[in-house]
Amino acid sequence: MSDHDLCFLSATEALGRFRDRSLSPVELLKAQIVRAEAVEPTINALAYTFFDDALDAAKKAEARYMKTDGRLRRLEGLTLAVKEDTAVRGRPRTFGSLIFKDNIADHANPSVERLIRAGAIVHALTTCPEFVWPWTCTSRLHGVTRNPWNPEMTCGASSGGAAAAVASGTTTLATGSDSAGSIRMPAAMCGIAGYKPPYGRNPGSPEVAMDAFFHIGPMTRTAADAALMQNVMSGLHKKDHSTVAQNITLPERNARIRGAKIAYSIDMGVYTVAQDVRRNLLDTVALLRDSGATVEEVETPWAQAAADVSGNWGGLIYADEFSDAVNNHPDLVCDYTRDFADYNESLTPRGFHECMQVIGRTWAEFGPQLARYDAFLCPTVGATTIPADWPDWSEPVTVDGQPCDVHDLIMTFLFNVFSRCPALSVPSGFADNGVPTGVQIVSNPYDDKAVFRVAQALESNLDFSKTAV
Repeated sequence: MSDHDLCFLSATEALGRFRDRSLSPVELLKAQIVRAEAVEPTINALAYTFFDDALDAAKKAEARYMKTDGRLRRLEGLTLAVKEDTAVRGRPRTFGSLIFKDNIADHANPSVERLIRAGAIVHALTTCPEFVWPWTCTSRLHGVTRNPWNPEMTCGASSGGAAAAVASGTTTLATGSDSAGSIRMPAAMCGIAGYKPPYGRNPGSPEVAMDAFFHIGPMTRTAADAALMQNVMSGLHKKDHSTVAQNITLPERNARIRGAKIAYSIDMGVYTVAQDVRRNLLDTVALLRDSGATVEEVETPWAQAAADVSGNWGGLIYADEFSDAVNNHPDLVCDYTRDFADYNESLTPRGFHECMQVIGRTWAEFGPQLARYDAFLCPTVGATTIPADWPDWSEPVTVDGQPCDVHDLIMTFLFNVFSRCPALSVPSGFADNGVPTGVQIVSNPYDDKAVFRVAQALESNLDFSKTAV
């Protein structure tokens, strides 16, 4: 196997080879370092690298595999890239902003800490836009991060660097954070798996732990790898009051889908969906039917009301953060930070209350509808034609020749509104411009196993063996 091929091993494959000693953690890391040297000048997914420290850790992992006492941790020797807004003790934490370019994290995010304790090796932090808000991964601090499949297009955001790093073969595992779709949107654009667990499943840092829209989750090459990470990250944590007592172990093998009942919608009556994305979703539906599932198209009349008010939640919670940045550091902020600060100033506590009321009313419609099915499917993103350096916060993008607001394409936010619903994005094919498309799988509250059952059934039928860049 060539060094290039090593870079695209799944985590489960790499662990198997570590155990039979046909591959060492050092060899895998060195291959990924060479890969980063080749692709990073174009892709720009890694904000900070710690290769020397990581090589030292990989040598220790290699030594553990050479022993015969069986004391191996679950992620022993796998490389892990962490989104740089997420705290890794002693490492930069800038939130993609020049304002915090010298900031060093004084604590570790609890979920990341669990991954490290399970043997994962943090060799890099990945790029994100300033204050993790826009849908393109660009900032004055980090520059533009590009899509590994088509560098003219965006990799997505805000966990864009994490998705691009996995897709371009410079890491095996990555973490993302998601308050409106920031794991699933870039996962779809880069052709990988991205999981938003239900709120409370994975512990977060104290400063965001009580935001019910905010989730930390895995970004990986396969759904099996996402399950592997999720099984390490999840569970009660003494530093996060929101974590739930119930815990589950997700299956890491392909699941049978025969007998499952699945609902789907192409556009939910709200979103703009390009023809190539529609085609790939319908191909996904056909694959599931051929595998023995019952798949039915459903109407979603509740979606428009939820979409209209969903931005009020985060906009009001984080309004001061944007206003303080613009008022105190006008020479350092990005243009879009000013735009979001202006928008947030228009929000009021009344609008926040309205958002909460609408969420309750719409769940009263969607909850019983979803309960009749094992899962619900829709595209993750309605189109792939978002240029990497496009000012999407102020300019429309083009979809099938027509201008479109980027917010009319991102089909993820409603499932942060319904934050107890697991949501997993996996590849559904490729768009006409060579950028991957994704299907979003949603299940009933805290039924994590259902989304992985569907995802693994799809993975067994879709060929993503070719690699990016």
